[in-house]
Amino acid sequence: GDGATVTVAGNVGAQGVYAIERPTRKLSSMLARAGGVGLAPEIARVSVIRGTETGEVWFNDIYRDDRLDIALRSGDRILVEQDNRTFTALGATGAQTRVTFESQTLSAIEAIAQVGGLQSAVADPTGVFVLRNEPAEIANVVMGRTDLIGAQRLVYVLDLTQPNGLFLARDFAIRDSDTVYVTEAPFVQWDKTLGALTGSLASAQALNNLAGN
Repeated sequence: GDGATVTVAGNVGAQGVYAIERPTRKLSSMLARAGGVGLAPEIARVSVIRGTETGEVWFNDIYRDDRLDIALRSGDRILVEQDNRTFTALGATGAQTRVTFESQTLSAIEAIAQVGGLQSAVADPTGVFVLRNEPAEIANVVMGRTDLIGAQRLVYVLDLTQPNGLFLARDFAIRDSDTVYVTEAPFVQWDKTLGALTGSLASAQALNNLAGN
């Protein structure tokens, strides 16, 4: 009390400056006082800015862990935003586009499903690639080395035709800025090459016919 207020902004029911009162002294109750979040709870992120410090938490976690439902102080600023993580899907998938995360965690299988799955007529399920920039500490572990310095470009390969392939893809977590690339089946590439050759041959035959006339 005594004039203590906080500012609530972002995707909430009613942005504004609110007094800290006994019923609204906790983060969850203040969000409720502001009309709740205007996003799907599983992709809503809540930031509390206090002086020069900023803390961020998933909205759902505030209710799962009482320790995250902090007591507010005068001058706190509360910001509710949508999760802005994205991945890019390329190749023989249902859509080639940049995609936002629809949940807190996203597996490779879920990412593929989110863009419409594999194109059954052209996709090669043995060639699902995940391209990622890994920090040096992770890259050294993955590569079994100790001399790598700085971020490293790594490509993880998932073969969905292996006995445990789908399980590995289900357990492989997609991260922010990943690129998921699905290759085309060899017969599709051969068909394209053959089509290019037959197209050239047909053009050559047409020219010969014109020359003969």
